[in-house]
Amino acid sequence: MTFLSKLFLTKNSKIGNVISNEKIDKTKVEIAGKIIAELQQDMQDFVENGSGPFVAAIYDDMGNLIVKSANSVVKEQCSNNHAEMNAIKIAEKKFGTYDLSSFNLKMYITAEPCIMCIGGIMWSGIKEVYYGVPTKSVENITGFDEGFKPNWFKEFKDRGITVYGNIEPHIGIKALRNYVNNGKKIYKPSR
Repeated sequence: MTFLSKLFLTKNSKIGNVISNEKIDKTKVEIAGKIIAELQQDMQDFVENGSGPFVAAIYDDMGNLIVKSANSVVKEQCSNNHAEMNAIKIAEKKFGTYDLSSFNLKMYITAEPCIMCIGGIMWSGIKEVYYGVPTKSVENITGFDEGFKPNWFKEFKDRGITVYGNIEPHIGIKALRNYVNNGKKIYKPSR
């Protein structure tokens, strides 16, 4: 762990392995844990239909599911089709606006968002983000380059976006390993 990442983590809340850019609310963690575990289980259905290995869902502030979507980069041959970007696109169409901020929406993701999805989430108006598998594990298992994203927890906090991470990562790690071990394709551009 670098000096900067140690410094960064000390400025965020941490209970057990869960990290956040606000004081950790155990109820939020419990709800997120249930949703993320469910998304990890749903991933198998998406994989059978040619999508995956990541899934994102958007809920309103009353706990109603707005949309659930998987990564469809390989299936649809479009590098923008990450689970988070697909979910945002569907929610924006459903609400008829590019600015989702007035709907107080929460996004739950099976893994930490990559640099592209961080930008998409920030500009969409999503208010809260909860994710399972951290970037380091995603990169180690899949080889996918998550991109350079220093201080994104702080940047989101500065913009009024709450982030909780490393929620039920063991379930997601197992699902990612299973995906890779079964020979499923991971989107990775050539360098």
